[in-house]
Formats: sequence, structure tokens, C-alpha cells
Amino acid sequence: MNSEKKIIFMGTAEFAIPCIKNIINNYNLLCVVTSVDKPAGRGLKLKVSPVKKYAEENEITILQPNNLKENDFISKIKSYKPDLIVVVAFRMLPEILWKIPKYGTINVHASLLPEYRGAAPINWSIINGEKHTGVSTFFINNKIDTGEIIDQSKIAINNDETAGDIHDKLMELGGTLLIKSTDKIFSSEKIATQNQLDFKPNNSAPKLNKTNCKINWGNSSEKIYNKIRGLSPYPGARSVLDNHTKTINLIIYKSKYTNEKHSYAIGKVIVNKDNIKIATSDGYIHPSLIKFEGKNTLDIKSLINGFNFHEKCKMI
Repeated sequence: MNSEKKIIFMGTAEFAIPCIKNIINNYNLLCVVTSVDKPAGRGLKLKVSPVKKYAEENEITILQPNNLKENDFISKIKSYKPDLIVVVAFRMLPEILWKIPKYGTINVHASLLPEYRGAAPINWSIINGEKHTGVSTFFINNKIDTGEIIDQSKIAINNDETAGDIHDKLMELGGTLLIKSTDKIFSSEKIATQNQLDFKPNNSAPKLNKTNCKINWGNSSEKIYNKIRGLSPYPGARSVLDNHTKTINLIIYKSKYTNEKHSYAIGKVIVNKDNIKIATSDGYIHPSLIKFEGKNTLDIKSLINGFNFHEKCKMI
């Protein structure tokens, strides 16, 4: 443990927790900076971030600025005299902030940069059918996810793994890689970094929304299957069921697929005794976990038993 080196941590999501744990075990964690509490749910009860919850449980000083450029906040960070700032699953930092530490500011990102820069790298790597992904550490600069790469660690994506599965693997891997990188940074030798700008990325990872989470039933079965698992367990792959006299918004969380020729119209829902299949351009999607808007998530057999599918029903 190198308790002389002082670190400030900035993050919000659960993905950041192993990084905080490893910093505590190896360095002097001065404080955590996280998002302000936000109203959530029907009762608009204030919801705290996973990072704040963890910090409270471990008696770590917490800062929650409304604006990262606030003079009082900047002065507070300067007063700590941090050697390094570590950022994981947070937001873009102003230059005045990331330039404060002696050794700079680094980020832990859930992709093999420069691929999948952006807000949802895990989801998009699976949606696009990638066979590998990983985590990267890099020095923050004045653009998003483009700084000098310090280290990377790679894992395989199995064909049946969801975004949730890969999230949990990369979450732990990120904590380990962070300490490898910080040890390098704090060593007396000049570390070698890789310039991302030497490589043009093929894929980006934009923020997920209702539009880019919608299933296009005209795509191949494999592509739709990848989208479903790439958006599971959150936020879920969206579709609309046209049940002849009524349309229903729904989310598919789990499925399988088959490739086979058929004569059905794309999106046609074929209902059997204990399963359904949905026609695609080259086969079928076989959903196994579905949620109708406003209802509970159901396995497919329970849905069939409790819902009357019209013979002309289809996904649109």
C-alpha cells in the first residue's frame, strides 16, 4: 500500500465500486465526487448513486457539486492537493479540473479504445456482435474518450452473454487494471502510452434511447438476437405488438434464434401451446422473457396462458 499517494475519485454507477475498493486498499483516498441525488419513482423519492451509497457505508468524504466548474468546488479540490484523479462512469470534466493533480487525471473505460467511445460501450459491443471487448485506462484530455492509453485488458464475449454478464466481468477487471495503471504512473520511470488519434475507430457507443433500442424486425435473426442480449437487463430491446385491435409497447429481455426459410411476413407472431416465434428476414426470434408496458415481466409460457393473441398479431 502506497498511502503517501493521494487520490480523488469521481464516479456514479455500480461499475465504479471495485475501483474505489482497490484505491482504498492501495492508496490514500481523499474523497469521492458523485452526482447529486435525483427524484425517482412514482413518489419522486431522492435516489442516491451507487458510489454515494458505498462511500456512506465506508465513511468516505462525499462531494456532490451541481456544476463541476463552480469556483467553490474547484477550490475544494485544489485544497486537497491530489496526486491523481480517477474517473469511472462519470461525466466530462472541465480542463481546469482535470489539470489539478500532479500526475494528471485518468479514466477507466469499458471498451478497447479507440473502439466504442461514448456512454454505452458494453451494450454496443454486444449489439454489434463483437467477439471480444475489454477495459482501457487513459489520461483524460479535452475531448471525450480520446486521451493517451495507459493499459488495456481483453476478454471474450460468449454468444449467449448479455450486457449484464459482460458488465459484471468488466467491472472487476476494471478495478484490477486501474491499480496496474496507477502503480505505473506513481513509479519513478516515465510510462509508455499509446496515442489513440493514430487509429480511427470503426464503432462508437452513443447514449441509449427509445429510438436506438427499438427492434427492426427486417434485420437478420442473429442481429436481432444480439440487440436483445445487448440491451439486457437494461434498458431492454423495445418493440410494439399489433394485436389487430390494439397495440402494446413491450420489451424483450431474453430470446433465442433460428435461421430457416419461411413464407411469413416479417414481424408475424406465430403462437404455439407453450412458445411463440417471430418471423424475421431469415428465420425466427424465439422470445423467452417479455414485459408488456405497465405489467410484470413474464416468461413466455405464462404470457401465453394470460394473454389472448389475435391470429393476425404481428410485431411492428
